[in-house]
Amino acid sequence: MEITVLLLYGLALMLLFLYNCGQLSLIIIYLRSERKRRAAVLSASSSDTLPRVTIQLPVYNELYVIERLIDAVVQLNYPKDKLDIQVLDDSTDETVQIISAKVNEYQSQGFDIEHVRRPVRKGFKAGALAYGLEFAKGEFIAIFDADFVPDPDFLLKTVPHFSDPKVAIVQTRWEHLNEDFSLMTQLQAFGLNAHFTIEQSGRYAAGFLANFNGTGGVWRKVAIADAGGWQSDTLTEDLDLSYRAQLRGWKFVYREDVGSPAELPVAMNALKSQQYRWMKGAAECARKLFVKVLRSPNTSFAMKLHAFFHLFSSATFILVLLLGVMSVPLIYIRHRHPEWEYIFRIINLFQGNLLILITFYGIPFWLLGQKNKAKLAWYFPMYSSLMMGLSLHNTIAVIEGYIGRKTPFVRTPKFNVTTAKDSWDANKYVSRKLSWLTLAEGGLALYFVGGLVLAFYVNDFRMFFLHIMLMVGFGMVFIYSLVHAGRRSASVSVPVARPVAIGA
Repeated sequence: MEITVLLLYGLALMLLFLYNCGQLSLIIIYLRSERKRRAAVLSASSSDTLPRVTIQLPVYNELYVIERLIDAVVQLNYPKDKLDIQVLDDSTDETVQIISAKVNEYQSQGFDIEHVRRPVRKGFKAGALAYGLEFAKGEFIAIFDADFVPDPDFLLKTVPHFSDPKVAIVQTRWEHLNEDFSLMTQLQAFGLNAHFTIEQSGRYAAGFLANFNGTGGVWRKVAIADAGGWQSDTLTEDLDLSYRAQLRGWKFVYREDVGSPAELPVAMNALKSQQYRWMKGAAECARKLFVKVLRSPNTSFAMKLHAFFHLFSSATFILVLLLGVMSVPLIYIRHRHPEWEYIFRIINLFQGNLLILITFYGIPFWLLGQKNKAKLAWYFPMYSSLMMGLSLHNTIAVIEGYIGRKTPFVRTPKFNVTTAKDSWDANKYVSRKLSWLTLAEGGLALYFVGGLVLAFYVNDFRMFFLHIMLMVGFGMVFIYSLVHAGRRSASVSVPVARPVAIGA
């Protein structure tokens, strides 16, 4: 048993190190490609040559944010006669009436905007996008989720890239409307900034396979059809279609300098539903696509290797959970077997993981204009703790994805909260149920308290900081789940859409 624990711990640490070496290569590519990324910025065409664009807004029960979204989209700086807007509405509540009134308002002002209702809600978001595509008038398709507030110049900054006939996708960087709402939103922003700075920019600069993020981007309509269209057999239809298009020879463009602001989840159950969908969907796409990537004659070894790291990235949560659980008995094993010290020294060589991760998250933190740089010493361990605390939840999602267990597309509730003064107590979409999983997360928090006690018992504190982070992470997820589930539920009130400052 002791050998098994040692092997599992060492294996998890080694695999995480290999994955982080892939992240390190993206860091190096990103830093080397800054001049190239700046040179890639294109200026907008004249209004006479701008193509027709269809904007698709897939929504499902979004009464809190739908007015804000539609108001922002009609304010885009683009010729009205070259723009049509589809509100792809699968709602089953009062959102339907809100959209209908808003669409009528803007139709009377001369906007080409439609309220699209499918006869059957089949295929969730992918199905809605495919349905609207059948009668979309535009040569290009811009997509925004319900919680987004696009930059007025969004189309003027993205559409010119399609002058290259091989470009299929132009993706922009997510910004955050409510980053300062709470510690939880600050930590989410911290993590997402690394993805949109290092990962997306690095993959784009190197010509690796990259992904459309589901929103805040523009597609060439014919590329969608050529790649096989939107498919709903995974929970991340965006990642799926992105890879299929690029394997067909289409190009991906990423605009790090163009921000698309959106809300971050403010309730733990909302964050969990988002993480579940992302992690399980990535695992489903790995199962569906990786063999196709390996067999593709048009992808280099480096592209295949980074596609492996990309598609299987959600498996890191399995490794993190395994590493954490095995780390407690490992303290006792080290105490019992001092003669194995040379093995532990070899294992410690993989602690380079920490330096890579600090660099990966630290560079975006410094580059994105954070005033107090010292806060990195707070955000990094707290974000790492939060992700550790979600590792049980995400591990279940990933395993379900790998074994092919199908579950419905669970949307992330939207809130229309941007400041700490805003309240979401009355949000009727937030799940207030507690599952066995929440109790298990609380149990793991206590398990790692036991690891701290064991450290004092055997006088070995080499795992002490790791166990503090694991205790804090699982404790944070457990307490947030309890507190947010216990928030009082009031009668539904629809907040008035208010203007939001948008940064480019």
